[in-house]
Amino acid sequence: MNTMTFEKLQYNELKDIVKSYCVSGLGKKLLDQLQPSANRKVVQNRLTETTEARVIIDAESHVPFVGVSNVEHIIGKLEKGIILEPTELIHIADFLRGCRKMKQFMLAKEFFAPMLSSYAHSMSEFIHIEEEIQFSIKGSRVDSAASKELKKIRNQIEATEGKIKERLNKFLNSSANKKYIQEFFISEKDGRYTVPIKSSFKNQVAGTVVELSAKGSTVFIEPSAVTKLAVELATLKAEEAVEEYQILATLSGMLLEQISKININIELISQYDLVFAKAKFSQQIGGIEPKVNSHGYMKLINSQHPLLQGKVVPLTVEIGSEYRSLIITGPNAGGKTIVLKTIGLLTLATMSGFHIAADPETEISLFEKIFVDIGDNQSIENALSTFSSHMKNISDIMSAANHHTLLLFDEIGSGTEPNEGAALAISILEEFYHKGCITVATTHYGEIKRFSELHSDFMNAAMQFDSETLEPKYKLIIGAAGESNALWISKKMKLPDNVLKRAKSYMDNKDYRLERVHESKIKKPQAIATKTTETYEYVKGDKVKLLDYDEVAIIYKERNSFQNVVVLYQEELIEVNVKRVRLELKASDLYPQGYDLDTLFVAYKDRKLQHDLERGSKKALRKIQKEIKNSK
Repeated sequence: MNTMTFEKLQYNELKDIVKSYCVSGLGKKLLDQLQPSANRKVVQNRLTETTEARVIIDAESHVPFVGVSNVEHIIGKLEKGIILEPTELIHIADFLRGCRKMKQFMLAKEFFAPMLSSYAHSMSEFIHIEEEIQFSIKGSRVDSAASKELKKIRNQIEATEGKIKERLNKFLNSSANKKYIQEFFISEKDGRYTVPIKSSFKNQVAGTVVELSAKGSTVFIEPSAVTKLAVELATLKAEEAVEEYQILATLSGMLLEQISKININIELISQYDLVFAKAKFSQQIGGIEPKVNSHGYMKLINSQHPLLQGKVVPLTVEIGSEYRSLIITGPNAGGKTIVLKTIGLLTLATMSGFHIAADPETEISLFEKIFVDIGDNQSIENALSTFSSHMKNISDIMSAANHHTLLLFDEIGSGTEPNEGAALAISILEEFYHKGCITVATTHYGEIKRFSELHSDFMNAAMQFDSETLEPKYKLIIGAAGESNALWISKKMKLPDNVLKRAKSYMDNKDYRLERVHESKIKKPQAIATKTTETYEYVKGDKVKLLDYDEVAIIYKERNSFQNVVVLYQEELIEVNVKRVRLELKASDLYPQGYDLDTLFVAYKDRKLQHDLERGSKKALRKIQKEIKNSK
């Protein structure tokens, strides 16, 4: 199998649906790893498991997957020698309890499910470890009853904390201390008992500053009156941590001693989750266990595509007995591609141990390889056309196919000149046939239909089409060659009868109508008078439109030898070819006779400065002198 086969047949989408019925990450992981098998014994065992699980869930309201969760990461820590935390030990205890309940449940179903029940004999029970963890860990914490030493230490901690609180309450209630105290309560900071003191009196109170408030107005001080007791409390808590660690290490060690058996339980509970997910899916679709064989015989009876259940007409088809290649014809949107996908996906589903929606007499063949050529495989990266990409795919398939291969081809040979495409398709089908492959292909080509009629090991089939309503019926008819229905559709669209009759005759004998049309029906060309246009010579001041910018400009210099003019555009002089400008208004229409056109191209301030200089303005002269000096 390859990824294209899985993708085109939507196999992974089917697995995702089945995965949704898993109750744990263990089962989902196993389902992700599941691959179709061509081994008949493996497939039969898978199907039997699903059937037995289906019997159980049909009879029982639920399966006891209690406490079954993904504990592999916790087991991984344990195998690395890491001491487990209390919550992790609780997870393991819940898992072991779930395994024990599942074992008891499955052993009681030996009559209904002998294969699945036999797996339960390999599951181990760890009641002693469950009880030890339950006794030692309560509320995600090591319980005091876990050991005499821990209970003794915690009693001492409780007594010491009581003495500390008693002395701190005495400190708070002392009238001598009232002026120092910010608030009258005991606050625990970083495991140390403190009282809130006004920061202005922090040097007046004997003790250790443990924390400062966010605003700095309060300091939390451990008074010196409890310092000795605080040291004693810290020592006791260190002893408590050591004792808790010893208890956790003991419990982790108990689990580590049984790690191989626990891993077997994980594998078995994962398998049970996977199998019951398959059974729930079977129940949802009303699935059955099909018969299986390894010699290429397919018999689908009222079978349905798993992802399109209830949306398409059930498929009934047989291949691999009287014929080994099936050629399906019929109209576009008639369901031919769905037939290919249904055959392919039901085969993959069966090889994975899934039940399928079909009649009980349905039989599926197992294949070592399943190849498809469906849809547009055009490769942008390799610049391959649709036809080229199909041929590349078929070439790859041809080099790998053998007599245990199922081939599914959609519109084989299409995408090129029809005669060549049909001839090439027939040659390809012959080659695969002589390799011993089982082939199902769809086509529009009449030549392929005729070849299939002539070959004893090929069979035509047609997608039924209602010629009156022009609607496909999505039903496969074996033994009939379907038409593309182009003539039917054209007739319904009121195309003249004589055109349709001629088209029908061309389909049969290629006796084309080759006479030339009568001259009376040919319109003679008339002489067209050539229109001469004079080229306009632009002059300075003409208003023109710049075609590249769709904006106006003013002609500054007339046409030169390169057929370019210079225009003023957005206060810049640019050179433009005369073909890229269009006259808007002539200069003679815009300005009076004798108008100084140079003023159009000189800025107002420059014109004013020139005028001031001409009338002898000293200010203008100084400005010029200043600019000259700055330029130096």
